Amino acid sequence: MTQEGTGGPPEVSSRVLTIPNALSALRLVGVPVFLWLLFSDQLFWSFVVLALSGLTDYLDGKIARRFAMVSRVGQLLDPLADRLYVLTTIVALALRDVIPLWFLILLLARDAFMAILILLLKRVGQTGLPVHFVGKAATFNLLYAFPVLLLADVDGWVGTIARPVGWAFAWWGTGLYWLAAGLYALQAVPILRRQRRAP
Repeated sequence: MTQEGTGGPPEVSSRVLTIPNALSALRLVGVPVFLWLLFSDQLFWSFVVLALSGLTDYLDGKIARRFAMVSRVGQLLDPLADRLYVLTTIVALALRDVIPLWFLILLLARDAFMAILILLLKRVGQTGLPVHFVGKAATFNLLYAFPVLLLADVDGWVGTIARPVGWAFAWWGTGLYWLAAGLYALQAVPILRRQRRAP
């Protein structure tokens, strides 16, 4: 199998029971756990779950590429876990007044844009677009922004430090999030035009 650093794309297997897939599944399971902890006012443990979710997002891709464990299930499960994690987290944090409503709308508008783009691609027989590095970088920043923003509600020096750091990650993540959407749109436009011109 192709190893990371050989220059070629990794070989995609049909295996299901792999460490990266288990980490992605663990991230999915962590979503309801986080919600329960957050709305039970267990701030510390909800922070821990968010931080671990961000760590597993980094590790599953790293392990999959390094040890040739890239799989079709993982290619579906990883982005699904990312999207579910981001969506549920921003809604929950907005409900708890950790992030403002306008910031929630800004992120949801990007996801709505991407949903429309994917729907248009499916109508011409395209099942999606390759994951772009900018999109992964955006998700990485947001995954680290959310737990730090959660700490911003803590009284004392922890909250004082966490607030600017968390918003720095959040703004970088949001900017990259929309930049990635623009890059995906640039990839999609030629495909849509080509399909429309086809007899």
